[in-house]
Amino acid sequence: MLNTNIPTLHVDHLQKNFGKFQALKNITFDIYPGEVFGFIGPNGAGKSTTIRTILGILRASGGKATIFGKDVFKDAVDIHKRIAYVPGDVYLWPNLTGGEIIDLLLKLGHSHHTRRTSQLIELFQLDPTKKARTYSKGNRQKVALIAAFSTDADFYIFDEPTSGLDPLNEEVFQNEVLKLKEAGKSVLLSSHILSEVEKMCDRIGIIKNGEVVETGSLDEMRHLTRTVIKVKTQLPTPELETLPGVHNAVMGNNQTLTLSVDSEYLENTMSYLSQKQIISIQATPPTLEDLFMRYYGSTNEVDRREK
Repeated sequence: MLNTNIPTLHVDHLQKNFGKFQALKNITFDIYPGEVFGFIGPNGAGKSTTIRTILGILRASGGKATIFGKDVFKDAVDIHKRIAYVPGDVYLWPNLTGGEIIDLLLKLGHSHHTRRTSQLIELFQLDPTKKARTYSKGNRQKVALIAAFSTDADFYIFDEPTSGLDPLNEEVFQNEVLKLKEAGKSVLLSSHILSEVEKMCDRIGIIKNGEVVETGSLDEMRHLTRTVIKVKTQLPTPELETLPGVHNAVMGNNQTLTLSVDSEYLENTMSYLSQKQIISIQATPPTLEDLFMRYYGSTNEVDRREK
């Protein structure tokens, strides 16, 4: 039986230098059995460097990381027998078919093609008879994902895995990850698709400039962001903008007021509005995107990085 109190992955003040450049300054987080952990940040933040270090591909310059209680660099061979990994850019043998590559990847991992593998090929709508050189980026991702999901691993690491997939295949991926969670597996999902992370992940780690700046569940992090309220009242609300924690109060069509409220002042603001005889009200809780913007600036900046 799985011990959910012992982390599958333990990362403690991990550092990685490339010459004088410090790519990872202070990376600390844990992932437990039955948990999907979202690792988010734009390109260049250090996500892939962190993953390559915990895979034992790179040697840490400081700190430590363990998987299943074993050192990720010294015990990489033993660890890799129990993990599945899908990178964001999959390179395949060009003259082999997709089906041949899936079977080869499974064989390298001491697994074999099963009924489950065939089901995944159908779910992801992959033509396994075509040569890999004819595949688009999305189809190359499918090959790696099918091989990974066919493997009975204890820890799954996905680094931007849905890059190139269409929305239907993204949904297949999300459903398969949730099945892993239900089976008690540990999942590390590195992504910049915030809606994907928000939908699947139990906890989130935000990385910026080689440091993890925030970790926790989305609910735990909501205090860092603002709730958007659209409200229409019978009586005027002249004092609203002077209330603590209220921002960007704007009167729109049909005398509907839109404002943002810091979470710690939400109760006080609602108490004030209720005294003004509320006709209609709509509250939108803060999202992962709101939290992300706290650390990474404007929406346009994120959009540019995602393209």
